[in-house]
Amino acid sequence: METYILWGALALVLGFLAVLLIRTAAFRPKPSVKADDTEIRFDCDKAISNLQTLLRFKTISYRDSSLEDAAAFEDLIAALPSLYPHVFEVCTFERMPDRALLFKWPGKQAGDPAVMMAHYDVVPVNEENWEKPPFAGVLENGVLWGRGALDTKVTFNGVLSAADHLIAEGFQPTQDVYFAFSGNEEINGAGAPNIVQYFQEHNITPSIVVDEGGAVVENVFPGVSLPCAMIGIAEKGMMDVEYRCVSQGGHASAPKPHTPVGLLSQACCRIEAHPFRFHITKPVAAMFDTLGRHSNLLYRLIFANLWCFKGVLDLLAKKSGGEMNALLRTTVAFTQMTGSSASNVIPPEATMVSNIRLNPADTLDDALAYLQKTVGDDRIEITRLHGINPSRISLSEGPAWDKIASAVASTWRGCVVTPYLMVQCSDSRHYGAISDKVYRFSAMDLTSAERASIHGNNESIRVDCIGRSVEFYIRLLLQC
Repeated sequence: METYILWGALALVLGFLAVLLIRTAAFRPKPSVKADDTEIRFDCDKAISNLQTLLRFKTISYRDSSLEDAAAFEDLIAALPSLYPHVFEVCTFERMPDRALLFKWPGKQAGDPAVMMAHYDVVPVNEENWEKPPFAGVLENGVLWGRGALDTKVTFNGVLSAADHLIAEGFQPTQDVYFAFSGNEEINGAGAPNIVQYFQEHNITPSIVVDEGGAVVENVFPGVSLPCAMIGIAEKGMMDVEYRCVSQGGHASAPKPHTPVGLLSQACCRIEAHPFRFHITKPVAAMFDTLGRHSNLLYRLIFANLWCFKGVLDLLAKKSGGEMNALLRTTVAFTQMTGSSASNVIPPEATMVSNIRLNPADTLDDALAYLQKTVGDDRIEITRLHGINPSRISLSEGPAWDKIASAVASTWRGCVVTPYLMVQCSDSRHYGAISDKVYRFSAMDLTSAERASIHGNNESIRVDCIGRSVEFYIRLLLQC
């Protein structure tokens, strides 16, 4: 009898292993997105020069508007007709409140239009930490330096340069195309919502919306060596939360067992020790199903059999943190803490702030309730300062997806095109109210150093990357 049990157990183990290996063997790359072999020619030098000009306008947005250089924004707008003359010959141009700009390129026939987005404001700089002046548009050794070179004056320029070229060539899109630009995206301003409201009031439903997001990158997915073109089909939500604790204060020489700072520290540790629940949402599942097939044998084994290894993936994400963990759960980053103004005084009040990035499976209310339950201390008041829910999830199949995937694959030959979840926030989230075809792709191939310079020091872009940005938009607009 024992022999039969042993043989039965062995058979079950072997059968289990066979299932894993068969599924892994079948987990092979899907057919590549078909690339268009048509050669795209345009004046790349002019596109580079135009971006160089845009970078010289100090369009820094601040929550305190008194710090802004309003003239810089006006000067940039005033320069556009000379930079993109054919666009202004054919397209209507409307300025909207909160520095929103809207161009309409009339199509040949009625139908749902395409919308190409970008923002022309930038974040502040610490100029003393830059190797080159951030607003001089320095071009050296095939690299253009400047704040906004990557985020996102390059795509602002890419869209308008592509349209300017196509108009000069006599091309007209089949349906209308809108160019929707915001001048306060970096401070979550109302520019983009104003444009969306305009579309709603005029019953305009976009057939495709393209904004900043992923890019063509390497070494971002376990075991994959090929360049990956990451097209965001959704983005996480965001919430800032304040934790407040009060006391009678007093001299630090005779403290009670727990001070406000100590209680807040305990709350911080509880939350960090109990991460939010692991979720494989639609955008992440689509990415795993695409990139996992291009991975090495070990990772293909895992991603082909997530029904078995989901717990392992959850544990690895918890331990390592970083981008993989951010894709799989709501994350909490404690960023600020205040207490007493003197080292020998117990504070009558202490506060702490965390920045929450919401997984598409969670909501603002769900997250706040989880934090309160996890802290479990009535002495700590937990308040949402502000926040936005995760975006609507867009389609990763159908005509709109096929257009952007084709333009990407044709511009960056040999890359793997994949949906993914964007962990940052962008203006495109507002368009979920009117479309489920919103795609987040920054038309660039970026190195890890270039990605690190976004919102950092020494932001710069290779001139060949500028050219490919224009080529991408030409290929995309030719399909509109």
